[in-house]
Amino acid sequence: MPLTRKGAATRQRIIEGAAGQIREQGVFGVRLEDVMDRTATSKSQLFHYFPGGKEELMLAVARHEAARVIEDQQPELGALTSWDAWRQWRDKVVRRYREQGLTCPLHVAMSQLETATEARGLVVGELIRHWQGELAAGIRHMRSLGETHPDLDADREAAALLAGVQGGVLIYLSTGSLTHLEAALDQGIAHLRRRPARSSAMGE
Repeated sequence: MPLTRKGAATRQRIIEGAAGQIREQGVFGVRLEDVMDRTATSKSQLFHYFPGGKEELMLAVARHEAARVIEDQQPELGALTSWDAWRQWRDKVVRRYREQGLTCPLHVAMSQLETATEARGLVVGELIRHWQGELAAGIRHMRSLGETHPDLDADREAAALLAGVQGGVLIYLSTGSLTHLEAALDQGIAHLRRRPARSSAMGE
């Protein structure tokens, strides 16, 4: 049965409370009792909305955090219509991870899923498709303006840029250094800006 407006609000409050718990305390701090205290919900309420218990709740948190990854990049990610806009997006991505710190709430929530491997793959797949789609749309727009190589494969270039960003994020989470993330963004955007060289025979 679909949830009532009040029920949907309560469920969302539990998800956001669990997400806040993760952001503050990390993987070892995720306890259902703490989430219940934080959200002023009873055990019966929590299991009403999440019959599968902690794993089902963590899956919902993972979806919530995956959506936040995209939301935190907006409106810049959805408006990649000039090279200045690309620079603003680049700066926002770096700032997001700097402010987030060395704990990735999405990775923490995923690590709590013991058996839902298929669901885990769906969450990550949806995030990657959405993120890559936004980047590809920006690349196509720049191509339509003649600001990048006319033969550029937007989907493939977006995939490569996103892979570089994710690699940079993983290195940051391991080392605390944003150098690789910044390099991946800078080199990826610089690659997009390259246009075919003019023929030396032109004008002859």
